[in-house]
Amino acid sequence: MTDAVRGDPEVEQVEEIKLSLPAMVAYSRVARLAVTGLASRVGFSYDEIEDLRIAIGEVCGVLLDGQGGRLTFTCHVDADKLMVDTNREPVGEVPPITDLTRHILGAVVDETEILPEQARIRFLKRRRD
Repeated sequence: MTDAVRGDPEVEQVEEIKLSLPAMVAYSRVARLAVTGLASRVGFSYDEIEDLRIAIGEVCGVLLDGQGGRLTFTCHVDADKLMVDTNREPVGEVPPITDLTRHILGAVVDETEILPEQARIRFLKRRRD
């Protein structure tokens, strides 16, 4: 939805897509489908899409607390990368982030930022050529 300078062919367009879901396990599949669908649309490989599916599963595992509320996924997509910023509202307490979760995210995405005090996890996945 946003781009730095409209009409400039040297500037890649970045699309912003937001998805807001009830913070319930039953909706985590919808989040995985939406994010992997975006990645497929811009040409991510099967393996890269599988990595994103795993990453969304980990993010949902951390941020879904069974207390209700909403999860909002804000995705920024361009030709070679996908950034996903996920937050839960109301913020509330996030369970401790395990080393296993950190390891899994580190293995499947290129950059990760975990902000438990904000109930927010951001990650970036770059497309490989």
